[in-house]
Order: sequence, then structure tokens, then C-alpha cells
Amino acid sequence: MATHEPVAAHRAASAEGISLHTRLYDGRKAAHRLHVLVVGCGMGGLAAAHCLGQAGHKVTLFESASAIGEVGAGIQVTPNVSRLLRRWGVGDALESVAVRPDAIVLRKYDTGERVAYTSWADMERRYGSPYYHIHRADLHKLLFDLAVPFMDLRLKSTVVGVDPDAPSVTLATGEVIYGDLIVGADGIKSTIQRVVLGHTNPAEPTGDAVYRAVIPSHLLLKDPELKGFIDVPEMTGWMGPGRHIMAYNIRAKKEFNIVLAHPDDGSVESWTAEGSADKMRADFADFEPRIRKLLSFVNSTLKWRLMDRQPLKKWIHPSYKVILLGDACHPMLPYRAQGAAMAIEDAAVLGNLLSRLQHPAQLRGLLQAYEDLRLPRTAETQRQSRLNQKIFHLPDGPEQEARDAKMRAAMEIELKMLRGEGGEATLEGSPNQWADRKKNEAQFAYDADAEAERWWREVGERSLGGADRFETVLSKL
Repeated sequence: MATHEPVAAHRAASAEGISLHTRLYDGRKAAHRLHVLVVGCGMGGLAAAHCLGQAGHKVTLFESASAIGEVGAGIQVTPNVSRLLRRWGVGDALESVAVRPDAIVLRKYDTGERVAYTSWADMERRYGSPYYHIHRADLHKLLFDLAVPFMDLRLKSTVVGVDPDAPSVTLATGEVIYGDLIVGADGIKSTIQRVVLGHTNPAEPTGDAVYRAVIPSHLLLKDPELKGFIDVPEMTGWMGPGRHIMAYNIRAKKEFNIVLAHPDDGSVESWTAEGSADKMRADFADFEPRIRKLLSFVNSTLKWRLMDRQPLKKWIHPSYKVILLGDACHPMLPYRAQGAAMAIEDAAVLGNLLSRLQHPAQLRGLLQAYEDLRLPRTAETQRQSRLNQKIFHLPDGPEQEARDAKMRAAMEIELKMLRGEGGEATLEGSPNQWADRKKNEAQFAYDADAEAERWWREVGERSLGGADRFETVLSKL
């Protein structure tokens, strides 16, 4: 059942010692070693600690909590992230603890009628890496294990002040720690963001909140009407007026994750706030009978208020000694399943770029490349996430009927392609964004390391390259 307490990772979610035997960036290490202060021990902070450590830098990571753990919910690892995790050496662990979904299916909320279907069985062939569903605690543990050899972890270390010029962080205890670069990976309520921007990026209520719960799969397997959700591991969505549900298998099909978006009624923006299971059931009482059965298994649930924030104009303090990463600079609504993915990509690009640091004079240019490479991609992903909220939540009526008709048309084309009855179709512009091959190519085929390497070949080597250019770079500062 759902719990608001941190959840222990599954025993198969182990990557202990793996990063000590993994060579990234063709074995390249920064000739000029930085001491990087990373604030925040979430997915992005841990990925950054791992990548920066692999690049040859010293990392100190600050976390306000007294223990490391994640809450009980599922998360999606799309091919753009799984390719990085495999490169980092945790492919076998992913296969052991995660689930490869066969497809995404979208249904009508009240009847369960299938209106959209997109096969995911060929994800690896199309985009070079698999699509997984995994428990948040398990992914967090894998990233933690990768980062451990490269970081000095400081728990119970709340950052209350930052000097962006030193640079240094001040802890609640009064201790001041100096470094060469501060990475703000401190989440949606980022302290470091205020330092970079000079203000806080305002949060706009979406009008939505989500319940999240995890159900033991054996309960579904006992019921003939629910057994298929485990036997055929699809991501299943139900679209309704102002609400939708997404559900999928995690932990090698031993648990069933369910996320329910609904009109916000005064919840808070917190991953650990407990909601009312009875209220949840009442909010979805008009959904099809299988949903009502699923929700009858839920004794407790987590509830999260969904707030939206516009893309930032900059991620870097003018001193070029403080930068942002992950939710601190691009928090995502969960409707495109890319929140953790974007943070992990950020870390990969940052580590790759800073593996090339040979002289302090190069740091400004490499950090600017990080922002230039990452900001447009994350902003577009934020936009696609917002779009799904509108698509999923249409009230019954002509607009909803038109949406369903377009989804059905794309589904029929998809099914014909699977039967070998038609050629490839891009399905561009489909309201089922997972059917749109052009969007999928941009989202899932992305390789963070390849992008960083491409920037170096096309721009960086010329502007920041060998030792003979150091003096030129210095003279421009």
C-alpha cells in the first residue's frame, strides 16, 4: 500500500562498486580539478555527483534530510535515460527490478473502451534503448550507489546561504564551506534558484493534484477482470472530464503503480503529504468498474498539488560559479514522464562538458554550453507536459469526441503497421503524443553525451580548445 515514509529499495536495485569500474567520456578526466558543491540528494543531484566525479572532479553533496530514501511510487525511465544508465553500468540491475512495458493504452474513463494504442515493444530498435517502469526508491538507490565513490555526502546539512562570488555555502549550523562551483539541484522550492535569478520563479496552480498509490500485484492476479493488467504489462491511462489515471507495473511486476490526477481541493506541493483514500475513491466513483476495484485495495495514498512554472531565462549566476540543475530550473508536470529524465540528462551533459576542463579560463564557456544545450530541450518538454493535461482532461462533448476519433485513427494505423499491412507512418500531430513518431524521435533518441560531444567538435574545440588558446580566452575575460 502507499506510504508517506521513505521506502527501502528492492534488493536487486544495487550498483555498489560498479562506477569504480566504468569509464565514461572515453576515460577523459579534467586536467583542472574543481571542488563542486552539489546541493540536493535527489535524482539530479546524485546523477550530477556521479558524472562530475567520473569527469575527475571532487564533489561534496549537501542534503537537509537525516537519511537517504524515496517515497513509495513508480517512475518511468524512457530510452533517453535508460541509454545513460546502461552506459553507466546498471543495465542488468534495471532488467532485474524494472518492467519493460509492451505498450501505452488510453481508455475512456467510464466504459474502459480503448481509444488509443501505441506499441512500445520496439523501443530499443527504434530509439536505441528500452523503456522501463521502475519504483522511485529503486532508481534513487541505483543513482546513489553510482555516486557514492565520488562524493562526500553531508546529511542533516541544510543550506541557508550562498555567496556566489566566493563561492561558498552556509549551513544552518553556521558552518561555511568553500568550493569552486555550486550546483543547485535542490528541487522545486530551490534556495539556489533565488541566488541565480535574484528572485523566485513564480509557481502557477494548474488546478490539478495527484493521488499516488502502489498495490501488491497478487491482489490483481486473484481477480479475472484485473489479472490482465499484470499479465500484459502496458501503461494504461483512463481519460475523463478534469481527471485522468495512469497505471503500470513496477518491481518485476510484483507491484502495480497508480497515479490519479484530479481537481485540486487544497492539497500541498509535497511528495510526502498523505491523502484520504476514501476521498480518492469518491473522486473517481464514476470511472469504470475495474478502477473502482483497484481503488478498493488502497488503504492510504500520497497526494501532491501540481504547480506549473514557466521556463527560466537563465540557469547560471553572473559570477559563473553557481548553476542550476533538474527541478531547480525546469520542474516538469508529470504528464510526459520526463521530470527525472531531464535532471539525469542535465547531469550527463554537465559531466561530459566539464571532463574537458583543462584551465579555469574554460569554465565560463563550458557552463554556458551546458545552459545552451539544455534549456531549449527542457523548455519544450515542459510545454509537451502541459499539453497532455489539456488533452487528457477534456469534458465530455464535441472536443472530446474529436480527440477520441483522432486517437482511434492513429491506433488503427498503428495496428495495421504491427500486422505488416501498411508502411511506416509518422502520426505527427496525434493527440496521443506517444503515437507521434517525430516527437518520440526527438524525446527518446536523444543522447546527452552525443550532444555534448557534438558541441565540442562544432564549437568548443575551436573556441576553448588547446593550451595555445588559453591566453586568448583569458584576455577576453
